[in-house]
Amino acid sequence: MLSYQHGYHAGNLADVHKHALLACMLDYMTRKDKPLSYLETHAGRGLYALDAPEAIKTGEAAAGIARALKERWFAPDHPYMRALAAVHAAHGPAAYPGSPLLAATLLRPMDSIQLCELHPQEFGALKTAMAPHGGIFHHKDGRQMALALCPPTPRRGLMLIDPSWEVKSDYEMVPELIGHLARKWNVGVIALWYPVLAPEVAVSGAQRAMLRTLKATHSEALFSEVRFPPAREGHGMIGSGMVVLNPPWGLAEEAARLGARFKAL
Repeated sequence: MLSYQHGYHAGNLADVHKHALLACMLDYMTRKDKPLSYLETHAGRGLYALDAPEAIKTGEAAAGIARALKERWFAPDHPYMRALAAVHAAHGPAAYPGSPLLAATLLRPMDSIQLCELHPQEFGALKTAMAPHGGIFHHKDGRQMALALCPPTPRRGLMLIDPSWEVKSDYEMVPELIGHLARKWNVGVIALWYPVLAPEVAVSGAQRAMLRTLKATHSEALFSEVRFPPAREGHGMIGSGMVVLNPPWGLAEEAARLGARFKAL
């Protein structure tokens, strides 16, 4: 399905959770003087405008990154803040990076970027946003790309899996995909983001089943889950989750710090 448009949700509390952890992972991994591969299965458009009508309409960025900045959730030298500062300097204060652009600001010239996006309009916007940073772009299904490219060259690296979660099959596909990837690429950092859904949401049962399977088969992974108020009455997302295989050093501590911050909302 190709109906999901992240422009309505960019910079929300889920993005804050996901992008803060992603920035910390890349910051740690780039400290070693060895190249790495960065891959995304569902990259989106890469760059969003928080003053666009769709962002203003939902108000999710105002309750998300705008609040985090106002309340100083992160120190100025936090890698998430460094990436935001670089994007603001290049594109203006209303700009917000999707995960591909956030990663590109933290990666080095020696590192490689491969991004997959199936939605034709989002794919075109992604190539435009990422043009100054280079990379290889795949206009195809993210699952197919992940299986075809793993293990990547160089083998040291990180893959972010972030589907739209529009249909039940997304939840059924992910455990099998991650199992295949972990066997093919046992040294890779494999990060999965998922929305935490209210019990009344139709696919919430499928989500719980997915998490039970992942915890049973990847007990050594990091599971980080935060809760927050729904963006509006009746909105089904009540939190944000990340599963990380082979989590870099220090990520558990950052996840715990973020968890405490979200509990205080």
